Amino acid sequence: MGFFDRLSRLFRSNLNDLVSKAEDPAKILDQSVADMQADLVKLRQAVGMAIASQKRLRSQSEQAQSQSKTWYERAELAIQKGEEDLAREALIRRKAFKESSEGLIGQLQAQESQVEMLKRSLVKLEGKIAEAKTKKDMLKARAQAAKAQQQLQSAVGSVGNNSAMEAFERMEDKVEALEATGQAAAELAGADLESQFAALEGVDDLDEELNVIRQKLKSGAESIALPAGGNTPLATEKLESNNEIQAVEVSEVDDELEELKRSMEKS
Repeated sequence: MGFFDRLSRLFRSNLNDLVSKAEDPAKILDQSVADMQADLVKLRQAVGMAIASQKRLRSQSEQAQSQSKTWYERAELAIQKGEEDLAREALIRRKAFKESSEGLIGQLQAQESQVEMLKRSLVKLEGKIAEAKTKKDMLKARAQAAKAQQQLQSAVGSVGNNSAMEAFERMEDKVEALEATGQAAAELAGADLESQFAALEGVDDLDEELNVIRQKLKSGAESIALPAGGNTPLATEKLESNNEIQAVEVSEVDDELEELKRSMEKS
């Protein structure tokens, strides 16, 4: 394949693609109907000319037949008068008009066939134009709807690939993350406050429990120090020994309590 052939094919393909993209269906439909209307006008003119030619041929054929008949009658008259030479000339003229009439009749038949064909073509074209006019508005509406649908799909696709939309979605995620962080901080602050109050309430409970223990220890020491019977030497000795034991136990408990308080204060 030569270079110029390839270049020509490339040029024609690009030109066809450019023309296809430039075609507007609505305008092409209107132009097509206008072109068919122009063709209809031309065809009507052709039919009119063919009919006129047909009438002219028919008239010429009828005149030739009339002349042929006239010269035949003259030939008869010449024979009656004894003018054979004149009769021969009349028959020669009759033959010429007869041949002309027969030729015109053949042309007339051919013209009649052509006129009928043109009439059928005219009726067919008129039907096509009427159908095209009916379909034109519908096709224009369909083309407009398809174009609008294509524009809508392009708009939706551009929105999906738009950097502005991506930035909007990114900021939405960021706002949600900030809200989640704020909620977490609020929950942590509330939990810390609750733990502080719980610690204070726990201290009060421990103090109350310690007071209860102390009261129990005091009441136990008093019951040992003041027995129900008399103060016998043996009883007094037992009481003193019990007081010493009790005093030792109370001091140990107090030390343990102080240590417990210190550990609680440190925590």
